Amino acid sequence: MSEEIVKQIVEQGNEVRRLKGEKGTDEALIQEAIAKLTALKVAYKEATGEEYVSPNARQAKPKKEEKKKEPKPQAKKEDGKKVTLLGVGTKKDDNYSEWYTEVITKAEMIEYYDVSGCYVLRPWSYAVWESIQAWFDSGIKKLGVKNCYFPMFVSNSALEREKTHIADFAPEVAWVTRAGSSDLPEPIAIRPTSETVMYPSYKKWVQSHRDLPIKLNQWCNVVRWEFKHPTPFLRTREFLWQEGHTAFANPADAEEEVFQILDLYAGIYNKLLAIPVVKGRKSEKEKFAGGDFTTTVEAYVACNGRGIQGATSHHLGQNFSKMFDISYEDPACKEGQRAFAWQNSWGLSTRTIGAMVMIHGDDKGLVLPPRVAAVQVIVVPVGFKTDTKEKLFDAVDKVTKDLVAGGVKAEHDLRENYQAGWKFNHWELKGVPIRFEIGPNDLAKNQVTAVVRHSGDKKQLSLDGLSQSVLTLLDEIHDEMYNKALAQRDAHLKLTTDMEEFKKLLDDKCIILAPFCGHPNCEDEIKKASTREDGEGAQMGAKTLCIPLEQPKEALPSKCIFPVCTEKAKAFALFGRSY
Repeated sequence: MSEEIVKQIVEQGNEVRRLKGEKGTDEALIQEAIAKLTALKVAYKEATGEEYVSPNARQAKPKKEEKKKEPKPQAKKEDGKKVTLLGVGTKKDDNYSEWYTEVITKAEMIEYYDVSGCYVLRPWSYAVWESIQAWFDSGIKKLGVKNCYFPMFVSNSALEREKTHIADFAPEVAWVTRAGSSDLPEPIAIRPTSETVMYPSYKKWVQSHRDLPIKLNQWCNVVRWEFKHPTPFLRTREFLWQEGHTAFANPADAEEEVFQILDLYAGIYNKLLAIPVVKGRKSEKEKFAGGDFTTTVEAYVACNGRGIQGATSHHLGQNFSKMFDISYEDPACKEGQRAFAWQNSWGLSTRTIGAMVMIHGDDKGLVLPPRVAAVQVIVVPVGFKTDTKEKLFDAVDKVTKDLVAGGVKAEHDLRENYQAGWKFNHWELKGVPIRFEIGPNDLAKNQVTAVVRHSGDKKQLSLDGLSQSVLTLLDEIHDEMYNKALAQRDAHLKLTTDMEEFKKLLDDKCIILAPFCGHPNCEDEIKKASTREDGEGAQMGAKTLCIPLEQPKEALPSKCIFPVCTEKAKAFALFGRSY
């Protein structure tokens, strides 16, 4: 296996050199190739227990007096049991981006792909998405929303009709221009979002007020050909999401739904991912193009002090219904007049997984919130000898089956070619919330030893009523993870009315509540003023993350935070550097 990895490393290294040598190569392509090379070297180190050294480097190295090599304990075999190097080699606070790459590859969440910005979602990460899907799907169906599926292709004429809305996406739209060896008569776009795909059908379906409301959602992929450095889950050229598109006969019903969906999005973060979020409205500058207003949930990433948009729910007003003529005969209108529908759209993507990794992960690797973990409990046999192995393995199997029957997602690790210590590291890296260690002494005492991943706490649990004890413990773990993330967020959530203090707080990795007039030009100036130049280049300035729905108790000053602004402050806005 290591020979195959070496071959891939050499090929990828050549590809990196080729891209760097070609003039005008997109920097994103170079960074993507480097990330793939790094992931291959990580795989080599994991397989062999040694750092990869290129053949050229080995040959070029001058001969020194030979020293007797000390065998590395993590790369040897004891009693025929394999002990390979595991763990994350980079500390989260030392080099965040390298740590992130190591975690998502070593924890088997993604695999790099040969198309830049696209990634393989492995079962370990896809299980998180499935948990989110199931929870949210149940919630929207209670609101009367039905699932559907529309084609991924968009005609050029449909996009042209929607110029204002599509302006934000235009540079990122991917086009199909050829079929085989023939040029298409008209290029076909791959959806960056589905308003232009779905709304022509809405026009056909809505003829009377009795045809409303329409409440549809689809789970699908979209393509946005990002030119910035791609990052798995956070900024990718293809990603999975859900997008809801609804139409109503009156604005009150439409606006009510916007906030119902927003509450569901907050629930995904609070109740599933153990992540606190701020619910708010986007500023005029940051709102969805073509919409009346946008609501959002915003989370905080402590290791780099950035905000991250979690999901958005938009009220489109009648902008799109007028554009696509989604109209109907309304008894309240004069004869011959038609009323236009009031619309919403709302979406959540696999970015949720990236936020989860960043917020909860630690120097040992991934830390999974219990309610989205593919495996909540891993059961590992320990301290056995040949004559006690069969009995212990049978007991481990029974405990695992009893847990599954009791509603716990449990598996056991009975692999005999790995030592228990290796298994501990492996499942810690993958972030399993609870590890059970069961040895002959535990069986004699009718107990298991439970180790909690996020805290390292150890406790003994009786085999009697074990499933219920575990379910209770999983809820406790969720609450502890949420409270830890909340404490980190609140420690870095500051309020100021002074621009100089604002800039200092920003550099201290804070997100900031400040009085704001709401004007896009003023927001641009605040971003410029808070951009910092350092030895490593420009550090991005602050933008509005949202205008929180729940405003601070402090009295709102009359003046906007930006010193030269003469406008009155309308609300406290939440500012920060962001993804």
